[in-house]
Parts: sequence; structure tokens; C-alpha cells
Amino acid sequence: MIYPILLYKNNKNILRKISTNITKNLNIKELINNMFETMNYYNGIGLSAPQIGININLFIISRNKMVFINPKILKVSKKKIESKEGCLSIPNYYANILRYKTILIEFYNEKWVKYVIKFNKLLSIIFQHEYDHLQGKLIIDYK
Repeated sequence: MIYPILLYKNNKNILRKISTNITKNLNIKELINNMFETMNYYNGIGLSAPQIGININLFIISRNKMVFINPKILKVSKKKIESKEGCLSIPNYYANILRYKTILIEFYNEKWVKYVIKFNKLLSIIFQHEYDHLQGKLIIDYK
């Protein structure tokens, strides 16, 4: 099932809301599959649950079909890199954003296996972008 992407101009309150953690007993397998279908339909490289109107701590990244449940950023590098970013929720808008080059993160995958791994460069940028959505933060906040 393809969800409509919430656009900022019509859904400020939902996209600005801080998301909540997911409990292990919540069945989200179908939601995750639908999110991948939605992301691919809209040609995205990442998608957060708030962008489809569900304020839970969940996002996906197209690379290797990665799923992030209840993600946390544990540590960030001092070094930052600039990236030109767009967002499915704010079509035709791009911003140059300084992101941490390397981050240490913790999350659960769709099988509730816990990971602590380090991302750098592109994966770090995508993770931070999607993580911002869970905090109610958008690329327009980086002006």
C-alpha cells in the first residue's frame, strides 16, 4: 500500500510533533513493507513514519533496505560535512546543511535485533535527516 506523503504546507502540526518509541509487541511488519513501497513510489532515499502521519520512532533508508526502530545518536564527530538536501514533505525545496560526518548510533531492526554501529558520510547524512523527522525538525529549520 502506498501512503500519501504529508506535505509541510498542509500538515505542520503532524510533522512538527516529536515521535514516541515503539514497543516490541507492536506489529509493524506490514507498515515497514508499505513504507518501502511508498518510498520507492516517490523516488525517495529515506522515509520516516511521521511523513506518512504516524508519529512513532521509525524510519527506513533505501540502501540495503535498512530499518531503524527507536534510533538514538550516541556520539557525533567534531568534523561536519555540507550536504544539499531535499525532502519528500517539502517538494522543490533544497537546503545546504552542515551534518556530522560520523555518528555512532543505536537502533533496532525489524526483527528487534539491537545494533550499535558507526555511519559516516552519505549514510550519516541520510540517518540524521530522517532522525530529524522523529524530532519534529525539518530541513527548513537549517536556514
